[in-house]
Amino acid sequence: MPLVLWDIDHTLIETRGVGRDLSAAAFAEVTGLLMREQATIDGITEAVIFRETAKLHGLTTGRVDFERFAHALAQQHVAHAAELRERGSALIGAAAALDALAVANVRQTVVTGNVRAVAEVKLNVFGLDTHIEWDIGAYGEDADLRPALVDLALARSSTTAGETVLIGDTLADVEGGLENGVRVIAVATGRSSSAELRDAGAHHVLDDLTNTARLVEIITAET
Repeated sequence: MPLVLWDIDHTLIETRGVGRDLSAAAFAEVTGLLMREQATIDGITEAVIFRETAKLHGLTTGRVDFERFAHALAQQHVAHAAELRERGSALIGAAAALDALAVANVRQTVVTGNVRAVAEVKLNVFGLDTHIEWDIGAYGEDADLRPALVDLALARSSTTAGETVLIGDTLADVEGGLENGVRVIAVATGRSSSAELRDAGAHHVLDDLTNTARLVEIITAET
């Protein structure tokens, strides 16, 4: 049975600034410092973002610090779910794509830089969690880099690379798939352009998720 590994931010949803606000609140709670700036986040896992952001503020952090941050960040998302729903949105075509793949008997999970608890809140808020098999996904607390996350999802799902398609919007998503022999569908709904995603080696590049039939055709024909 085919497996799809979904990225979340800028692929399925947009938080429109809420994510950064909640990250800043969690950072202040854990470190006692206001977050003046944040490390580059495109395609990066939450563990790396926290560590590098802490360095920008003159702090050296360890695993325990990150675990405290991850817990605080999850609590912030739970507490501000209504704000996330109001300010953010599911990307056009996301719900239809998830539903159509489920009808086509395609398994679906997520490979994301978000910690699992935050990923669950984000998709639940926008009603995109129904078809996600959470236990076979890989998350921001599991590894620092995307290739390791993809490898972990393959192991957890007992699925081969040839049966798997990764869908994401960043160059890191493309790298994570290619390094594991997984076919990649890149969507130009984030900061990376179609040309950049294509040059990075994505097997297919879509402007967005609106062409549901085409997306299902690509996935089911190639896995």
